[in-house]
Amino acid sequence: MASRSHRSSSSGRRRTALVSAAVAVVVALVAALFVAFGPDHETDVADSAAAAAVAATRGTPTPTAQESKPASASPSASARTGSPKATASTTSPRPSTAPASRPARKVSASASLTGRIKPGVTYDGVATFYDVGNGDGACLYGPTSDVMTAAMNHTDYETSKACGAYIRVRAGSGASVTVRITNECPLPCAPGQLDLSPQAFAKLAAPVQGRIPITWSLLSPSTSDTVSIRYKTGSSRYWCGVQAIGHRNPVARLEVETASGWKELPRTDYNYFLSEQGSGCGGAIRITDIYGERLEIDGIGVKPDVVQPTRVQFAQH
Repeated sequence: MASRSHRSSSSGRRRTALVSAAVAVVVALVAALFVAFGPDHETDVADSAAAAAVAATRGTPTPTAQESKPASASPSASARTGSPKATASTTSPRPSTAPASRPARKVSASASLTGRIKPGVTYDGVATFYDVGNGDGACLYGPTSDVMTAAMNHTDYETSKACGAYIRVRAGSGASVTVRITNECPLPCAPGQLDLSPQAFAKLAAPVQGRIPITWSLLSPSTSDTVSIRYKTGSSRYWCGVQAIGHRNPVARLEVETASGWKELPRTDYNYFLSEQGSGCGGAIRITDIYGERLEIDGIGVKPDVVQPTRVQFAQH
């Protein structure tokens, strides 16, 4: 009997515990349904979404200038963006390509003044020779006793830009000679060809050869001479042609001073610069060589076909 009462009591306690657990589950379920369908549910969801968005934003910071890709090597690209990346690029181990960082050089400034014949360049060609007569030629320097002269081929003559240039000519044998360009060798003279005086050709090879391969390059020789100015025959204050003579380096530009400032004169193939309307005739003259050096000359009157010396000369290079 005692054992049966013990079993019944234990079974009762188990039933009571199961009922209590069931009630607890029902209460929890009701509470959950109330929360799920309560009036504040949408606000809680929105707040949760906003919090997630803020968290996502903070977790992905906007790249700074230092974290950006390196600035373009092109100065124009940097100028267009105006970005502080330009400052970062100055600390880069790669050298800057900005033109402003390079020191100014006269040779660079004069690059646009050179024609086909450029300083520091060696040209290939052939040499021939011709009877120079009294030494005058297409450059209209006039008769000369200087026998070390040459005629430049039509292409490299370039509308008389080669006139007055000093050229070092070398033969394959190693012999060399320095000549001054006073004439033009017309077509079919090929680019690179020089037609020398007989005396100059003889310095390189026996005249019987007639035609030899050569190389040549521009010189800026030492000289004690100064530049002279000559007005062309027929010049007056209403029309004039102006010529520079005895210049160490080739002349790239000739200007005359007018009431409105300096005026560049056009160049002819016979080596005079013309003022068709007379502007600046008899006034100050400014000549510029292929290296960019300017010489200003005053006090030169309009005296046709008279060589008028000056006290100036271009620098040696």
